[in-house]
Amino acid sequence: MALGPLVGGAVTSGWSWQYIFWLNVPVGVVLIPVARWKLAESRGAASRLDLGGVGLVSAGLFGIVLGLVRGNAHGWTSDSVLGAFAVGAIGLAGFIAWELRSDHPMLDIRLFRHRGFTAVNVTALLFSFGMFGSIFFLTQFLQTVQGYTPLAAGIRVLPWTAMAMLLAPLVGFLAERWGGKPLVVAGLALQAAGLVWLAAITTPTTPYADLVPAFVVCGVGMALFFVPLASLVLGAVPRSLEGVASGANSAFRELGGVLGIAVLGAVFSANGGYASGRDYVNGLTPAVYAGAVVVAVGAVTALIVPGRRRSRAAVGLQDVPVLVATELCPVTAPAMGELSPEPVCTPA
Repeated sequence: MALGPLVGGAVTSGWSWQYIFWLNVPVGVVLIPVARWKLAESRGAASRLDLGGVGLVSAGLFGIVLGLVRGNAHGWTSDSVLGAFAVGAIGLAGFIAWELRSDHPMLDIRLFRHRGFTAVNVTALLFSFGMFGSIFFLTQFLQTVQGYTPLAAGIRVLPWTAMAMLLAPLVGFLAERWGGKPLVVAGLALQAAGLVWLAAITTPTTPYADLVPAFVVCGVGMALFFVPLASLVLGAVPRSLEGVASGANSAFRELGGVLGIAVLGAVFSANGGYASGRDYVNGLTPAVYAGAVVVAVGAVTALIVPGRRRSRAAVGLQDVPVLVATELCPVTAPAMGELSPEPVCTPA
């Protein structure tokens, strides 16, 4: 995250923005032999791919995002926008129905009956929605309004994006001592506060130095969120479902970023545009305020995530041995829909 805006800005400034898509090619080529050499094989319970589920969820998400992106330009009640939303709704409803009946579901919908699994994924979606949607317009502000090149803008965003890298060891240590939940809640609160700060002070003539403290606050909040997130995700399910949980959370985070840019883009377009610096800020301010509100809602949903003592044994689709965070012992996870308030542990 720290290098992305910097390298992307350098490529855009030195060549053309289309070349950013080629950056993944050499990275992938290098990592293929490394992965074959270093990564151990693992297999899930499913014996075949859920191609029907993939098709339905792809069509559903495509329709929803397409409608959001075209809403302002085509009109929210236009046939094309309403048709896109209809396709999206039908696709997502079909996906849920398919997954509930499939013998080998891509994502077992019953997992969402557990509040911990649901809360951590909704929290991830809301964070990405507010943060990525806001930073999309703030980096453009540095270029279109204040006249920085893409590379210079990438360098100036480093006080925000580099915080996750710099603070990761400290946050990891704190997560071991306090658990991930309080850090995630605090990180989301700081992120929301930083976005409100940026929305309040940004004008066409705001000096870059005035933006730096708010960038740092947002960066600290991002570090507090990202570092312990994986432990919360994996702690919400039995060990046999960690792969599914990790993939679902990644999908929710990516979906949040897409929706954030689309929805905040609609807010921006409804209030401003690119005609002048003032016009741009008129659109940016309500968009970033909206992003802050969404992140703040994410802080509330994070409060629903179970604490570290309950998380590992809180959910299960079958009886599986799982671990309690504070002691190593076999625990039988209750069946779905029969969640006990505390796991019962008999030391081996």
